[in-house]
Formats: sequence, C-alpha cells, structure tokens
Amino acid sequence: MRRVAVVDPFETIAQPSAVLFACSMNAVRSPMAEGLLKALAGTRIYVDSCGVRHGDLDPFVIEVMGEIGIDMGRHRPKSFDMLEDGFFDLIISLSPEAQHRAIEMTRTMACDIEYWPTLDATLVDGNRAVRLDAYRAVRDSLAARIRGRFGYLE
Repeated sequence: MRRVAVVDPFETIAQPSAVLFACSMNAVRSPMAEGLLKALAGTRIYVDSCGVRHGDLDPFVIEVMGEIGIDMGRHRPKSFDMLEDGFFDLIISLSPEAQHRAIEMTRTMACDIEYWPTLDATLVDGNRAVRLDAYRAVRDSLAARIRGRFGYLE
C-alpha cells in the first residue's frame, strides 16, 4: 500500500521566500525590521517594507541601525499602494493599522499574516538620550523576534 503525505493547507509557511514588514508610516518599525532581516538573510529571502501611509524616514532610525552596522540611508518609505511586488508568502504587521490593511490585502491571495505588536518609538517623550534608548529598544526587540522566527537562516 502506498502512503500519501497529508498536507495541511492552513499550516504556516515555515520558510517563506518573500516577506513584507508593515507598520503605520514605514518610517521606524518596518524599515528597521526590513534592514534586520536583510542583514540576516542576504539574498535568500526577498524582503520589503511599507506603511499604511507614506511617511519620512526617521533620522533616529539611521542612527540606531548604524550602531549595529546596518546602513538605512538609502531606504525610501512607501505605502501599501506603492509596492512594486504584490506577492509575499508572509506579511508581518507591526501596528494595529497595518494588521487591518494586511488582512484586507490578503483576502484574495494565499499569504500568511503575523502580528507583532511593536512600540511606536516616536511617541516616547524626553531628551535625545531617552528617545534614542526607545529606538534601540524597538530595534533590539525586533532583532530578537526576527532571530526567533528566522533562526534557520543563521
């Protein structure tokens, strides 16, 4: 008797080949996540990021990512509507707004969605040192989540 492998069509894609990170304005959280995964994956995974709305890259992002050797100076924020490629295996949303938009976007496509609620560092008040620490905390928490989710790339 021949055995047939049973495939669960609802199982999460363990090793996606195309990942989109999404947040509110593609200015802080999703560009950080994109840079972190690109640094880990190289060209093994297509990685992009976007926002619900188009924003401007936050200079603190360039600074805190530069501290760990990732140059974000060439990142150009974009919205969901500006995406060049609409095919992703996995969308990771980092804000409630982005989560809602990802659900709308994937109603007609086969794509996994993961929600990683992430602090909006732009909401932290204080002097420069306090604000930079908030950005570092976001960077470090995203790095830990990415290593946990994509550790097979290391």
